[in-house]
Amino acid sequence: MSKYEDLVPRFINYVKQNTRSDESSATIPSSSRQIDFLNKLKDELKEIGLENVRTNEESAYVFATLPSNVDEDVKKIGFISHIDTADFNSENVNPQFVENYDGKSNIALGNGEYNLDPNVFESLHKYEGNTLITTDGNTLLGADDKAGVAEIVSSMKYLIDHPEIKHGEIEVGFGPDEEIGTGSLKFDVQDFGADMAYTVDGGAKGQLQYETFNAASATVEIKGTDVHPGEAKNVMVNAAILGMDFNAKLPAYERPEYTDGKEGFYFLIEMNGTADFTKLSYIIRDHDRARFESRKQYFAKIAEEMNKSFGEDRVKVTVKDQYYNMAEVIEKNMEVVDLAKEAMNSVDVTPDIFPVRGGTDGSTISFKGLPTPNLFAGGENMHGRFEYVSVETMEKACDVIIAIANLNVEK
Repeated sequence: MSKYEDLVPRFINYVKQNTRSDESSATIPSSSRQIDFLNKLKDELKEIGLENVRTNEESAYVFATLPSNVDEDVKKIGFISHIDTADFNSENVNPQFVENYDGKSNIALGNGEYNLDPNVFESLHKYEGNTLITTDGNTLLGADDKAGVAEIVSSMKYLIDHPEIKHGEIEVGFGPDEEIGTGSLKFDVQDFGADMAYTVDGGAKGQLQYETFNAASATVEIKGTDVHPGEAKNVMVNAAILGMDFNAKLPAYERPEYTDGKEGFYFLIEMNGTADFTKLSYIIRDHDRARFESRKQYFAKIAEEMNKSFGEDRVKVTVKDQYYNMAEVIEKNMEVVDLAKEAMNSVDVTPDIFPVRGGTDGSTISFKGLPTPNLFAGGENMHGRFEYVSVETMEKACDVIIAIANLNVEK
């Protein structure tokens, strides 16, 4: 039996609550269901014995404190996770368990319409002998990031129940809307009160990430001239065609499906329009800040050239920065990374350090002055019906959290 006997039941309880964020909303949190979850979580944090449990009104984050049990003055460490799930069906999540997985067999999801096939999802080979929690094929699972939430809460409960494990003051934070990139924008570093922190929001066991993309969104709006096609010669300007022309001017092999590692990309995520008006929505990503700025400028250059060809402004580009590569901050504060590496090694977890092809709340929080790299939480195939998590990996994540707290005192 696991020493974290409440970890799996807690996780299952969390994932069965729909907390999907809503990108069309202008509020934070973006959905009332997230507020409901956070309010329940506040009650739970009080019940397990955490102190100063509160909602930061500006950010909607729930914060709580585990007081120090040592006399010496040590740095305050924070652990942070997000409670929202991605843009995929999150209603009626029905987890299924696969015990002692053999590492090679197909796993039928629900009625078998969908399968986890290790020939497709090669990560499955790593989990021979593990207990896996999967979906039933109809929803995502929500391990991103309710695995992280459950791991932080269970770790705090374990530390409360085992006062012989020495630790300094620990701050925990749980917030909304990470999946739509708005939740951490108003994160209150001063109210949180930590000296250094970790998001528990990564994937497979051992992941330790302190380098992310620089990220921006881009909107391209195109005005056409729509007339009867029988009278269109030398008059019609088809905005939909111009939208395709705009996209064709972007480098064909700088798309997500052709890139990896530190290679950036342009990603057309949505295109809607008619001959009269067309709108394209993109995200722009690059690890290197100079290349990132160049990518944004290229969008403006395309619009400028197209408008020049028409002799009027028909193409409008709006670019908004979303977050930056947190390595710019953390490389000046590597103590937080070194502590996590030492903690992982102490519990027989090999650190796996690589640049994130994405971002975390830690990107924004780091630039607010709180260095916040990302620790693994265990989720695989996140954001869809093929998502799963290993129970043993979740337990190791708890071990790492506790080791970080303890080693922080011993250093």
